[in-house]
Amino acid sequence: MRQPLPTSSSPGTSSGEPRPLQQPPHPALRDVVTGEIRRSILSGALAPGTRLVEERLAEELGVSRNPVREALRSLETEGLVAVLPRRGAFVASLSEEEFRELSELRAELEGLSARFAARRVTPEIRARIEALLERGDAAAGADDREGLNTINDEFHGFLADAGCNRFLADFMRSLRDRTHWMYLSSVSWRQIDAWREHAAILRAIADGDEELAAILANRHVGRAVKAFAETVRHRIDGAEPA
Repeated sequence: MRQPLPTSSSPGTSSGEPRPLQQPPHPALRDVVTGEIRRSILSGALAPGTRLVEERLAEELGVSRNPVREALRSLETEGLVAVLPRRGAFVASLSEEEFRELSELRAELEGLSARFAARRVTPEIRARIEALLERGDAAAGADDREGLNTINDEFHGFLADAGCNRFLADFMRSLRDRTHWMYLSSVSWRQIDAWREHAAILRAIADGDEELAAILANRHVGRAVKAFAETVRHRIDGAEPA
């Protein structure tokens, strides 16, 4: 976890006058704590099934238990935390069936996002694509796995922005968060392949080819799911996938 968090500042000014509406106060401490715990879950620092003890989290983050309790409730609504009666809060995990169902939905919606992006591509979007392709190809050529991981993550944010549909983007973000940890175990050996798939989707979007962009995005999620299953199988067998 990170260093202790700063407490929220007073909403007033030094003169005691109310803060103008156009200058909103700093994010509520609850929201900052929620963000910290969310990042720890999505990065894998807090693994699925890990018990989330309010007192321990509060001590690690340097806050009281109240914002931690509120953060856990918020993360429960996102599907990242499960609160069980008389047992407490845990990092949520998915059954094989739940993962399959979410992955099917994610594949279809990733395809829809790519389709919208290709349909609404603009010169500005094409310029962003070229910049992303240049960075990704350079990282792949240098076998820069850490850089590729960052760029591959950026791709999904870019895809949501380029689709220009806020409702779909918000839903996709929630969906990716719920399944993200399951892809972490296979990401290290699949980064270059994942980038190549992302690059092909980006080129289809730049060309305005809706059908191809949608097919490639859908297929990309399917391959990621297959890679996860392969990783699990190899770990059970005691060997890493090639």
